[in-house]
Amino acid sequence: MAKLYVLFEHAAGYGVFKVEEFEEVGMLLPQLEAAVTDVSRFNSIVKLVGFSPFKSALTALENINAISEGILPEELQHYLDITIPKGGKKDKVTLGVSDPKLSAAITEGLGITCSHVGAVPEIIRGIRHHFHHLVKGFTLKSSGVAQLGLGHSYSRAKIKFNVHRVDNMIIQSIALLDQLDKDINTFSMRIREWYSYHFPELVKIVPENYTYARVAKFIKNRKELSEGSLEGLEEITMDSGKAQAILDASKSSMGMDISDIDLLNIEMFATRVISLADYRKQLAEYLTSKMSDVAPNLAKLIGDQVGARLIAHAGSLTNLAKYPASTVQILGAEKALFRALKTRGNTPKYGLIFHSTFIGRAGPKNKGRISRYLANKCSIASRIDCFADSPSYVFGEKLRQQVEDRLKFYENGDIPKKNIDVMKEALEEYQQQVVEAQSEKKKKKKRKSQGLDNSSVGEENGLNGSEESPKKKKKKKSIMEESQEGSLNGTLDESTDVPKKKKKKKKQSLEAAE
Repeated sequence: MAKLYVLFEHAAGYGVFKVEEFEEVGMLLPQLEAAVTDVSRFNSIVKLVGFSPFKSALTALENINAISEGILPEELQHYLDITIPKGGKKDKVTLGVSDPKLSAAITEGLGITCSHVGAVPEIIRGIRHHFHHLVKGFTLKSSGVAQLGLGHSYSRAKIKFNVHRVDNMIIQSIALLDQLDKDINTFSMRIREWYSYHFPELVKIVPENYTYARVAKFIKNRKELSEGSLEGLEEITMDSGKAQAILDASKSSMGMDISDIDLLNIEMFATRVISLADYRKQLAEYLTSKMSDVAPNLAKLIGDQVGARLIAHAGSLTNLAKYPASTVQILGAEKALFRALKTRGNTPKYGLIFHSTFIGRAGPKNKGRISRYLANKCSIASRIDCFADSPSYVFGEKLRQQVEDRLKFYENGDIPKKNIDVMKEALEEYQQQVVEAQSEKKKKKKRKSQGLDNSSVGEENGLNGSEESPKKKKKKKSIMEESQEGSLNGTLDESTDVPKKKKKKKKQSLEAAE
C-alpha cells in the first residue's frame, strides 16, 4: 500500500497532511475535484498530521526565499525528518509538493520520494482553500494577515536594490533632460519674439538662446544702455566686439517703446529661462556621474547621453544586455522598421546609435557597416556593465579604440587588431585594477586597526599614569627631560660637527676646579 503525505507551505508555517485512501482518490479524480469545495467531504480525505509555525517574520522570509530558489531550508528538513515516516518495501511513502524544484531538493536531501503531479495539485488547492478550518487556532482573518505581511516583505526582499547601480535614475534623468531641452528652446523663442518688439536688432547680434536671455535681462530698457554697461555686456557675451555692436544697435534701434510692467514680465521670464538652462547643465553632470557608476563601459564607448537613451528605451540595463546586437542597432527606429517590412522596402540601418560621433564621421557607404559594428560593441559593453562585480571603464576604452581602428580600416585600409588580443589586454588591465583596489582596502584596514591599537595603548598608559604616585611621576619627568636633552645635544653635535673629545676635556677641567 502506498501512503501519500502532502506538504503545504503557509505564511505562518509548514503543514503536513495525510491523504486517506490514496488509491481510491487517485482513481476517482473527478470526485476529488468535487470534494475540494466541501469541507466535510475534504476532511474525510485529508487529515492534519502536524503543523510547525515560524518563530518570527524574519525566519518566515528566509524560509520562503529559500523555497522560491529551490533550496531546502534547515527547519523544513528537520521537520520532515521527524514527521514523515520512513517507508519500507511494502509500505511506500510519497510526499506531495507543489514546486518541482523543492521536491527534487527534498528527494536529494532526505531520500523521500516526492510527487508534484496527479492528484497532488488538487489536494494542495483544497488545503489552501480550507487551511483555516484544518489547523486549530487559525481564522480566515489571521491567515490573510500573515499572508499579506509575508507577501510584502518577500516582494521587498526580492527587489535587489543597489544604491550605486540604479539604472532607473538614469532613465528618469535622460527623460527630464530631453524635456528640458524642448522647454528651453520653446521659452527662448518666446523671449526672442517678446523682446524683439523693443529691441529687434539683438537677435542677429546674439543668436545663442542662453546668452540672449542673459543679455535681455541685463539690458531691460535699451534707452538706458550707456558706455558704463559695456563691461557687463562683455562678461555675458565674452566678446568685446559683440558688446560694442549691441551698444551701437541700441542707439539706432527700430524697436518700439515698452512700458515698465512689460519689461518686468520679460525680465522675470528671462530669469526663469536662465535658471532652467543652469539646471539643465547640473542635470547633465548628474547623468554623467550616474552613468560612470552604472554603465561606465557603455558611457566610455558611445557617450553618456546616447548610452542613457539606449538604457531608457530598453527599459533597464539588464534588458539592454539581453538584446542581441541587431536589436541594439535599430533600437529607436521601430516605426521605420515595421513600415519597411510592411511596404517591403529597405530596413533602417540605425536608430538611437545614429547620435554617436562614429556614424557622423563615417562615409556614406560605410554608415551601415560602422553602425552594425558599433551595435555589436555596445551589446558587449552593456553585458560587461550589467554582470561585472566591480565597475571599470577599461573594456569601454578598448572597445572605443576598436571602433576607431575600424573607421581607419574603412578609410585607409589599415588592418586593426584582432578582438581576442584586445580583450586579453583589457582583461589583464582589469585584473591589475582589481588587485590594486584589494591591496588599497587591506592597507586602509591595517591603518584603521593600527590607529585603534595606538589609541587603546594610549588609554592604558593614561590609566597607569593616574595610578602612579607623584614621586614616580617626577622621576619619570626628569628621565624624560634628560633623554630629550641628550637627543638635542646629539643633534646639535651632528649639526655643528663639534668633536666629542673637546666636550670630555671641558668636563674633566671643571671637575678638577671643583
